[in-house]
Amino acid sequence: MNPPLEGVRVVDFGQFIAAPAATQILVDLGADVIKVEPVHGESARLIGLYGEAILRTYNRDKRCIALDLKNPHGQKIARQLIDGADIVVQNLRPGVMESFGLGAAAVRAAHPRLVYATVSGFGLHGPSKGRPGLDIAAQAESGIMWVTGEADSEPQRVGFPMVDAAAAHVLAQAILGAYVRRLRFGAGDEVEVSLLEVAIHLQGPNWGEYLLTGNPPVRSGNGQPTVAPAADIMPTRDGAIVVSAYSVPHFEKLCRLIQRPDLVLDARFESNAVRVANRAELLVELRAAFAHMSTEQAMDLLTPNGVVAGRISSYDEVRKNPDVEATGLFIDVEGPDGTQHTTLGSPWHLASVIGGDGRGAPGIGQHTAELLSELGYTGQDISTLAARSVIGLPQ
Repeated sequence: MNPPLEGVRVVDFGQFIAAPAATQILVDLGADVIKVEPVHGESARLIGLYGEAILRTYNRDKRCIALDLKNPHGQKIARQLIDGADIVVQNLRPGVMESFGLGAAAVRAAHPRLVYATVSGFGLHGPSKGRPGLDIAAQAESGIMWVTGEADSEPQRVGFPMVDAAAAHVLAQAILGAYVRRLRFGAGDEVEVSLLEVAIHLQGPNWGEYLLTGNPPVRSGNGQPTVAPAADIMPTRDGAIVVSAYSVPHFEKLCRLIQRPDLVLDARFESNAVRVANRAELLVELRAAFAHMSTEQAMDLLTPNGVVAGRISSYDEVRKNPDVEATGLFIDVEGPDGTQHTTLGSPWHLASVIGGDGRGAPGIGQHTAELLSELGYTGQDISTLAARSVIGLPQ
């Protein structure tokens, strides 16, 4: 069975997360993705363990060529790679690709059928278009940090690079849309995604309420500010769960299950509006019921009866979760040195996609000679380019 993107070639000039994570999705859909890195490696290779984690997670099954794009010969090779590509993806600082003669305008003029995709921090048209953008800046300037944390504490970031990861999925979605357009109408397209836009869009319900009422949301800890109980933590004897039961039937069911039907008739809790106003008192009553249960007992009580609840799990517990194990999300791959390690696969399943080649992230320039040979370069050509530091070969 042929995967959806079999035969599609992607040239990926991305670094860190947003662009490489998007092209990782394309790899898993069957595309041949060529990762173009500087001769001494992309920026993620220079930041220790965190960078290694990024590389392993978002560069599986890609082929890597190391080029000095400041060198005209390196730029020539990049253009030759693009000549045979269907899609180009990049998230370098605004203006950098243009300085190499590889910006969207130049590339699309030469290849009108090509899809050219760019991720930026703050968009390509506003006053901040030249600013470097990272996940944390987008979290800060989109309102995410403003609404995250306890009411009486300082703003908090989400505990992982959420905006980068979400931007990757948005970018892949847009690229696939543009590629479908090419298949249908024969024309390429230019895709733009910014971290700032994605970060704002992720907060759709919050923005919906704000646009309806004009009242900005405020930090309220774990609980959702306009419904209760919702996303509220219930400590148990050996851990904690999170519970949402704010609709009338769900709240009534929760109260019956914990043998507190009187709470339904309590004037403090008889409607969602008053439960929100009296959330602190409500949590005292509910938490008392769960304090003597184990987490397993609490989950066995609630979830078979239709009340939404979840174990608050450590990473060790997530790895052992039988539902997670059943997905096959964690996969074993082979690194460039031949050793095996575990990493994350893509969080979707297509009948036409059986699995990747089992290769981990490539080393710097691991496929430089292979790719140059495909472009017609001889062994002597490759040695000469390496000696001039135009290309990088595996060490």
